[in-house]
Amino acid sequence: MVCCCGLVAPIRAQQQQPPEDPEDGKQVGLWLDQGISAGLSENKSLEVEFHERFDEGASNLFEYFVQGGVAFRLRPWLTVLPSYRYQRLPANPNVAYENRLLLNTTLSISRGLWRPILRALVEGRFPDNRVASARLRFRPGVEYTLPLRMNRRPVLVVNDEFFIVPGTNSFAAGGSFTQNRFQIGVRLPLADWYSIRPYYMLQSVNLPVGWENNEIIGISMGFKFRGRTR
Repeated sequence: MVCCCGLVAPIRAQQQQPPEDPEDGKQVGLWLDQGISAGLSENKSLEVEFHERFDEGASNLFEYFVQGGVAFRLRPWLTVLPSYRYQRLPANPNVAYENRLLLNTTLSISRGLWRPILRALVEGRFPDNRVASARLRFRPGVEYTLPLRMNRRPVLVVNDEFFIVPGTNSFAAGGSFTQNRFQIGVRLPLADWYSIRPYYMLQSVNLPVGWENNEIIGISMGFKFRGRTR
């Protein structure tokens, strides 16, 4: 009887182990991003984004979401964007959807062809059938306008993002430092209101069994519409 009880306890603990974060892709992925920015005034704009994410060799749509908010440009170098995200996870058996509240603070300043950027993102995550949690994301990066003789010059974009869960985590992880995303791409401004940015990302995920790396090819499209000024 004692032996049976000793075996049941670890089995129950294993069954109660929270699932992996459903936003973590597997193997080679394809991410498609569409962002729309509509000017409301000189210092405010409506920001709406749509995202579709495939993994397992771009054969499986594991996540898609939409998010929106109003960006406030408080200084030429400071932008604050509170927003809301609704996320669907069609391939996940444990979590069907997630609601998320976000506060995005971006610091940036232009130095000739260079533009260093620091984005800090605070997330409140409310997944289906899981405990809520908070997450911090820090993404330092730089943009470099290529010195080509063109009316609309391409921009090299490089950044590295760090994910930290300071308290309770909604999902299983190997520690409070849960993820890292290194990204490099080139933004091609095809018109005053439209640009496209192909990019490569190396995603490192801290699982309970150790770190796992995934490679991602992404295509990001941006649409910008200016509002009327009085």
